[in-house]
Amino acid sequence: MRARIFLAGLVLVACGLSFLLSSCRQNDKWIALFNGKDFAGWDTYLGTATDVSNMNSKDAPLGLNNDPYHVFSVVEQDHEKVIRISGEVSGGISTQKEFQNYHLRLMFKWGEQIVPSKKGKKMDSGLLYHAVGPHGADYGFWMRSQEFQIQEGDCGDYWGVASGIEDIRAARKSDSEYVYDQKEQFYTFSAANKIGRHCIKAGNAEEPSGEWNQVDLYCNGDTSVHLVNNKLMMVLYHSRQLDNNQETPLVRGKIQIQSEGAEIFYKQIMIRPISSIPRKYLN
Repeated sequence: MRARIFLAGLVLVACGLSFLLSSCRQNDKWIALFNGKDFAGWDTYLGTATDVSNMNSKDAPLGLNNDPYHVFSVVEQDHEKVIRISGEVSGGISTQKEFQNYHLRLMFKWGEQIVPSKKGKKMDSGLLYHAVGPHGADYGFWMRSQEFQIQEGDCGDYWGVASGIEDIRAARKSDSEYVYDQKEQFYTFSAANKIGRHCIKAGNAEEPSGEWNQVDLYCNGDTSVHLVNNKLMMVLYHSRQLDNNQETPLVRGKIQIQSEGAEIFYKQIMIRPISSIPRKYLN
């Protein structure tokens, strides 16, 4: 009898531990990438001290952690500290750490200022993930990466940055326009082919300019998912890069947020590890 009671107790303990471990796996705590005070854990990088109208300028870039124009700053908005990016010089802030297999969430809203060369155009920024290699690989401003586009009316689009490549199901609208559609065939988006490196997201979930938007990015293995305000924009497969005419996986890297001509605010930048992407998005 004592032996049976002892064994039963072991089973209960084991089940309890199993439940706790399972709960921990399903409820990993968020890690704040922005501490609400400064840019600890981040680097800044800026190209030439001109706006995006002079992307091919031969002037030397401002470079790493050199921001004399205060393109990146921490300001107060709605009684909390947020990141302000003026957009006056193109470049970005990037995490000092690399990440793989994660769920990233952040909030953004547009400001009012825009550089002269962008007047009359959409306000633009971008979330670059799996960012690797040297700064300035793309147009002298950004690292090789996959881009979750953040641009007025286009939030959730995909761009391959400096030889980033993805396979995405899409509907072909023209020789240069492909729109995500999970029922259509796969196309390979790359700067090295005729299709190009841009895929348009499905639908539009962005709030009016000046209101906060939530962005969610899931990355697991070579698959990623773009969501805007909890609405699916697209699913991307087989993340890779072209280097010396050889394709290799691109599944890990830094996170970089662009400065690209327009004033924008970011806050609540958080990340947590995942072991899989929620099935509802993959179906």
